[in-house]
Amino acid sequence: MSWKESIAPFLSRIPAVRRPIKHVPFRQKMIWTLLVLVVYFYLTNVTLYGLGGNAQDIFGQFRSILAGEQGSILQLGIGPIVTASIVLQLLAGADLLGLDTSDPADQVIYQGLQKFLVILMVILTGFPMVFAGGFLPADPYVSTQLGVSLNAVRWIVFAQIFAGGIFILYMDEVVSKWGIGSGVGLFIVASVSQHLVGGIFSLGSDTQPGGLIPTWVGMAIGNVQVSPLFSGGFQELLFGRGQILALFTTLLIFGLVVYCESVRVEIPLSHSRVRGAKGRFPVKLIYASVLPMILVRALQANVQFLGRILDSQMSNMPSWLGVYSANGPVSGFFYYLNPIMSPGDWMWWLGQTAAEPWQILLRVSTDLFIMVIGGAIFAIFWVETTNMGPAATAQQIQRSGMQIPGFRRSPAVLEKVMQRYIPLVTVVGGALVGFLAVGANMLGTIGAVGGTGLLLTVSIVYKLYEEIAEEQLMEMHPMMRQMFG
Repeated sequence: MSWKESIAPFLSRIPAVRRPIKHVPFRQKMIWTLLVLVVYFYLTNVTLYGLGGNAQDIFGQFRSILAGEQGSILQLGIGPIVTASIVLQLLAGADLLGLDTSDPADQVIYQGLQKFLVILMVILTGFPMVFAGGFLPADPYVSTQLGVSLNAVRWIVFAQIFAGGIFILYMDEVVSKWGIGSGVGLFIVASVSQHLVGGIFSLGSDTQPGGLIPTWVGMAIGNVQVSPLFSGGFQELLFGRGQILALFTTLLIFGLVVYCESVRVEIPLSHSRVRGAKGRFPVKLIYASVLPMILVRALQANVQFLGRILDSQMSNMPSWLGVYSANGPVSGFFYYLNPIMSPGDWMWWLGQTAAEPWQILLRVSTDLFIMVIGGAIFAIFWVETTNMGPAATAQQIQRSGMQIPGFRRSPAVLEKVMQRYIPLVTVVGGALVGFLAVGANMLGTIGAVGGTGLLLTVSIVYKLYEEIAEEQLMEMHPMMRQMFG
């Protein structure tokens, strides 16, 4: 008995969202998507019962990417889902599982394994947050009120985090099967958009600065004082409260992503049985989408999480491994692996970092290397595991009844043509997205969403727009669905 046969009964017992038997109408897909989105926003505002007041946000700089909310039931966000995907893609890419994702039986096993790994990652991530390092301390008042120990309150907090991890797992599955797009992408868009709107319109408070528009209005009417232009005022307008650089970067990312998404090679197709039926297969510059970039950033987030746990548990952690302050690592191995997330991380003349220029250069170079190389590698894994490679694409076109004009109707011929474009575009697109993400992070964005988060959001929204347009086309012309599946 193979390992697949022995594990299949166990994986089949994990609850799953029922896949629709027939085509789901566009209106119904929109309702399911909006419903999940409402539930997501609600859960991000449900605070953890029993949580103390000195909680630390380990994933603070990755919040916009992981789509969680500190101190809420969705404390972990999509982190466990993405981490499980990383593990599976690495195993599948190395062909250690022996699974063919084009085979329905193996696909069920693959999805079951992913779900099991997500549950495991929820435990492995949430447990140390609560029980190690004091990152999510228990509230003594709740302990007294309930008449239980602090350790019992910790278990209550962990149970809520575990429930939140399971909620978001099945919310993602509902969107993937019954809605539009993917739940992971939807949650990232929701999280980034929330912070972006706040960064533009927020009125601010005694502890939080105001948004872009209220700050500019305050400057215009004299309520917000700015230093003279040549006495620090220019720097304040550009990098500080004026957020001119952040505004420029935000608009630039919007334009660059839309442009890159529109760059494509279109391979002409014609139907073998329906005369006059023609189409085009687009091979986009960002062929693997930006979702592999989530995998790279999530991998970095897990590395930083490991560093914080080691620092909290080791009384004398070697300085070469990492020296930590309240905001994170300031030197050592984990410092250089910590991604650049804002201009203050590398612009030493702003006075927000005590690192030497050579240390900053090494950190920037490391981040750039990880994002460019990692983006290319994960893009390859993503294309192969999601059946977007040359062979799978050729089979898809063949089954639709389409062919390339002037070429013999054969999957081998189609695969050979696709082989010219897809592998190269996959690598170049993945590396390009990684480069853009690092550059955007270095310049900063409105709302402190991070360049990577903004880049992901724009690309996901663009893809979501294309999917909505495609769904509407299918609704208007059912024959198109029969032709393209």
